[in-house]
Amino acid sequence: MSDILNYGVIGCGMMGQEHLRNIALLPGARVAAIFEPDEIQAAAAGALAPEAVMYGSLWDLLGDPRLDCLLVASPNHLHVSQFEEIAARNPLPLLMEKPLFTDPDDAPRLKAMAEGYAAPIWVAMEYRYMPPVQTLLDQVAQATGGVKMLTIQEHRFPFLDKVGFWNRFNRYTGGTLVEKCCHFFDLMRLILRDEPVRVMASAGQEVNHMAESYEAGTPDIWDSAYVICDFAGGARAMLELCMYAEGSRFQEEISAIGPAGKIETRIPGPGRFWPPHLGAPPVSEVVVSPRNPRGPQSIEIPVDPQLLAAGDHNGSTYYQHVRFADAARGKGPVEVSLTDGLRAVEMGLAAQAAALEGRVVTL
Repeated sequence: MSDILNYGVIGCGMMGQEHLRNIALLPGARVAAIFEPDEIQAAAAGALAPEAVMYGSLWDLLGDPRLDCLLVASPNHLHVSQFEEIAARNPLPLLMEKPLFTDPDDAPRLKAMAEGYAAPIWVAMEYRYMPPVQTLLDQVAQATGGVKMLTIQEHRFPFLDKVGFWNRFNRYTGGTLVEKCCHFFDLMRLILRDEPVRVMASAGQEVNHMAESYEAGTPDIWDSAYVICDFAGGARAMLELCMYAEGSRFQEEISAIGPAGKIETRIPGPGRFWPPHLGAPPVSEVVVSPRNPRGPQSIEIPVDPQLLAAGDHNGSTYYQHVRFADAARGKGPVEVSLTDGLRAVEMGLAAQAAALEGRVVTL
C-alpha cells in the first residue's frame, strides 16, 4: 500500500457525496475511482473528486489496480448484490453503508460471504462518532452506575429527495425502522453492552409523502414510531421517532439513567436546515445529573465548523473515516463489525414486524 490510501467509491448520491467531502479532508487519502450510474449525481461527484476515474460499472471499478479500499454508499437494496460482486472480484477493505441488507432472507448470504472475506469489513454507523455521543459513551458508566433505562429520541425532517425516490418505499429501504433506525438500535447495543431479547413497537405513516405518486407507486414509508426493546441483562431501551418535527431545536436526544444518576446528550440537526432568522444554530450539549449530590452539570460539545460544513452528521463522517483508514492500513481495529451491522438490521426488522402485526417479537 502506498502512502496515499486510494478509495473506490460505489454510489455517490447524497450520502456518497458527504463521504467524498470528508475523504477530501482526510490526511493521506483520496478518491481514486467512482461508480455512479446516475448522470447528475456522477457530475456532482466528479466536481467533488476531480482526480477520480469514473467507471461505467462496479466490475470495471474493481479492476482498478490502484485501489486500497472500497466504500459502498448505494441505495439499500443494492448492498448485498454489490457485496457479492466485490467478494468475487476484489475483496479489499470495505466500508459498507448501513443498512447491510433489507430482506431477512439475505442475512445468511451475508454471513457466508463474510466468512471467506480476507479483508476488514466495517459497517458505516456514523451516529457512533458524533462528538457528543462519544462524550456520552465515555461517561455513561460512571454517570449512571450502570444503565437501566435508555431513551433515544429523534425529531427530524422528512426523508429527503433521492435518486428515483427510492427512499419512499419499504421494498427498497427495508422500512423506516431499518433504513433510519438501525443507527439507534446500534447505539442501544453499544451503550448497554448487551443484546436485545424482545421488541415491541407502534409505528406508521401518518403525515409525510401521502399525497405523492411516482412511477414506482404511492410511498408506503413510515414517518413515526415508538419502539421498546428489552435486553438480556434487564435494561430497557426506547426509541421515539418523528419525521415531521423539523421545527425542533435539537434533532437527537439520548437519555441514559441508572442507580447513580442520569446522562443526556442533545444534538442539533444539519446546520444547513437551521433558519437564518433564528441566529446561530444550536450547539450539542451533554448534561450529567447525579442523584447525590443533586445538581445537573451541562457542557457544550462544539464541532469544527469545517466538519459541520462537510456533511449532515455532526462531524461524525470524518471521525469514522479516520478510524476506518487506520483499519484499512492494518493499524487499527474494526470498530463496527459485520455482526454489529447484522444485529442492527435484525432489530429494525423485528420492530417493523412488531408494529405491523401488533405483537411482541422475540430475538
